[in-house]
Amino acid sequence: MAKVGEILRASDACFAELPGYSFAPCWLEGTGARVGLRMHYLDEAPAGGADKTALCLHGQPTWSYI
Repeated sequence: MAKVGEILRASDACFAELPGYSFAPCWLEGTGARVGLRMHYLDEAPAGGADKTALCLHGQPTWSYI
């Protein structure tokens, strides 16, 4: 059982070969009081860049694969 405040993280290998999920991993690393935390995001802009950006957020307990 995790202790209060303990950071639990699944190994990156758990996500390496998900069927139909061929996105490159991109991570935003925490700083200051959030060191050790990270947030995954998808950056699927076309090669030349994009004119517009869409931000889609999901809630617990789901994630973008679902």
